[in-house]
Amino acid sequence: MSVIILDTTLRDGEQTPGVSLSVEQKLMIAEALDNLGVDIIEAGTAIASEGEFKAIKAISEAGLKAEICSFGRIKKEDIDAAADAGADSIFMVAPSSDIHIKSKFPGKTREDIIQMSIEMVEYAKERGLIVEFGGEDASRADFEFIKKLLKAGEEAGADRLTFTDTVGVLTPERAKEIMSELKKVVKLPVAFHGHDDFGLATANTIYAVKGGADEIHCCINGLGERAGNAALEEVVMALEYLYGIKTKINKKAIYPTSKLVEKLTRVVVPPNKPIVGENAFTHESGIHTSAVLRDAKTYEPISPEVIGRTRSIILGKHAGKASVEAIMKELGYKATKEQMQEILKRVKEIGDKGKRVTDADVKAIIETVLQIKRERKVELLDLNVVSGANIMPTASVKLKINGKEYVEAGVGVGPVDAAINAIKRAVKEYADIELVSYHVDAITGGTDALVDVIVQLKRGDKIVTSRGARTDIIMASVEAFVEGLNMLL
Repeated sequence: MSVIILDTTLRDGEQTPGVSLSVEQKLMIAEALDNLGVDIIEAGTAIASEGEFKAIKAISEAGLKAEICSFGRIKKEDIDAAADAGADSIFMVAPSSDIHIKSKFPGKTREDIIQMSIEMVEYAKERGLIVEFGGEDASRADFEFIKKLLKAGEEAGADRLTFTDTVGVLTPERAKEIMSELKKVVKLPVAFHGHDDFGLATANTIYAVKGGADEIHCCINGLGERAGNAALEEVVMALEYLYGIKTKINKKAIYPTSKLVEKLTRVVVPPNKPIVGENAFTHESGIHTSAVLRDAKTYEPISPEVIGRTRSIILGKHAGKASVEAIMKELGYKATKEQMQEILKRVKEIGDKGKRVTDADVKAIIETVLQIKRERKVELLDLNVVSGANIMPTASVKLKINGKEYVEAGVGVGPVDAAINAIKRAVKEYADIELVSYHVDAITGGTDALVDVIVQLKRGDKIVTSRGARTDIIMASVEAFVEGLNMLL
């Protein structure tokens, strides 16, 4: 058994509060989704804006393997926009619950909605579109009406039908039952569209497939309105590994696609998010780490390499000897038994103070205990930042890198961004450094608060964490960045 996947990251996902993508960004994500292997890319709503229309047109003309779809209502202008944008298909929804019918088409009856739907499905087919027709808010509608509505869509010439759990009120058992019932009524492929308002989107989607759904709608990282949609990475991995149900997804592309979407939407993936969260394949506990290093299967249900990522061992208050040994080996250091115990003791002391132990902290502890004096490759000599209400934030920086001085300038959306951009320009001769994450906390109160900045930097496949602590947030950020550079260069 294989299930079709419609990815709605560029439509429902972009409807996440605060998310707005440019045409170029949407095209980048569409290309990543195509490489990921999704069957259908719902690229947006062509009628929504000029930018949406241009994005769908650009994606439709990009020569991707996936079917390109536009969302639309049962209105001619929506259908015309989708067709004019060059979309292959339209996911067209009709209000199906009494709540939605009354709100969106005041004075219209259920029979009116059916008639309008028939006319619009027929019109969309005339415009040359593949039609996926669904009832919006179907999970709160009269189920007998839903069956009648979808049957009417089938008879009007639709190619696929969709049951939507618009506000995420289904239970897995009911999702399975509904799909099973619908498959008895219609002959067309049936899709399930689920939201996560009660945290059941993944489970509901899986149970919909168990009930006979031929197609499922998902979003990368579980993006979407309110609590989001069913997360593609969770649904795909659960279907394949736990239920033996195949998809066309290129699993090695899951994590890179997740990171791209995170970067472009600026919606941070929670650390404990299944499959793609930072902690999903990260181990700190001594008992766990010791076992994982002997046999990864002890505490990992799947190998991180399967989805295009790597395992991470970090040190903290729960760390054990095996963790220290693993990191020492990675850094190329050797230590006596007594030195190892001292390193572990110092690491735990930082953790016991409630602080996160960064890679820079670990390296500093190891080199101190082993009495290694390492010359810093990157040294900050000078930094000047100009910012104001009507001024583009600008920074100039002087660095000494391997004994040679470099002076560079950069601009940014704020003074910290400008300073970091200036530093990246200064080191570009040596390496292309990517800022993976940036986190700041105030350690003390007041306007003179000591701030703690932790950054994650990436060079190639290597990611490190480093810290800076100052009363000046710009200097703390630069200090953290330079510390990270000294580990990567």
